[in-house]
Amino acid sequence: MLATTYSSDITPPPYPTTVVTSTNHPQPPQTTIKPIHRRHILASLAATITPFFAPHPHPNSDQSPHIPISVLPSADARGLFQMPPVRLTNRYFLVRAGESEYESLGVINTNPVAKTSVDNGLSTIGKKQTVRAALRLKEMGACENSCWIWPSITQRAYQAAEIIAAVNGVNRSNIVPEYSFLDARGLGAYEGKALQSFSEIYASDLVSPDIKPPPINDGTPNESVADVFVRVTQLMSILETQYSEDTVIIVSPDSDNLTILQAGLVGLDLRRHSELAFEPGEVRFFDPSSIPTYKQPASAIYKCLNPPSCK
Repeated sequence: MLATTYSSDITPPPYPTTVVTSTNHPQPPQTTIKPIHRRHILASLAATITPFFAPHPHPNSDQSPHIPISVLPSADARGLFQMPPVRLTNRYFLVRAGESEYESLGVINTNPVAKTSVDNGLSTIGKKQTVRAALRLKEMGACENSCWIWPSITQRAYQAAEIIAAVNGVNRSNIVPEYSFLDARGLGAYEGKALQSFSEIYASDLVSPDIKPPPINDGTPNESVADVFVRVTQLMSILETQYSEDTVIIVSPDSDNLTILQAGLVGLDLRRHSELAFEPGEVRFFDPSSIPTYKQPASAIYKCLNPPSCK
């Protein structure tokens, strides 16, 4: 009997083969399927799609059409957001929520475990501050052509978002609660201390954006300026990817999220973010062509070309 054999050095073809036997009684040909290996599939696939990706020379060009694949045209990488940005596709309003119940007691509260607690909601004064903020946004025409409201899930920030939506005639479906990027800056061992302790925190920030508040074991994070900078950069990456030519109102439960964000957007020294402090209920339209004025006089405005690494 004659049979076809293959050397180990020869790859069997990926198609059916016929085995013929020499007997006195002819039999119908027997068809066997040779295995198709992954390398055959990949080779065939590459041969099929390569022409679609290979650069095509101009009809008048002398280049040979058989040229290797070069760098493919890059896609519009809007999601790869960097600080400071080259441009922004949306316009942004930055809002700090009004005073919280804890703040009315003069106490620091940044533990995320309590962020949805009623005690973390707006105080009576905070509600009035937020109404003024909502009216200010209306005066500025923030939502004339529709807008999106992105509040922290923190109780006071979400309450502020609802007030802003009601005053500006915005559907509640346009409120997009943000679950982590806009949490109040975790202040570690300063949790539960008097609000006056912020002076110590900001004095440390002035030394380096990488210095963290002392840790604590109650679950409160201790975040440096650089830590918050990463969070707000990720937030902006999402917003710039998800929306285009829209208006976004960012509602933060504290000032630090907003000052670090604003400093990063225009390339200011992050160590001095506290000098851009937001009062409870304060509203700012972010204008990328305008550098905000520091609250404290300075001989010059420090530029940070590679935040958060500022020298």
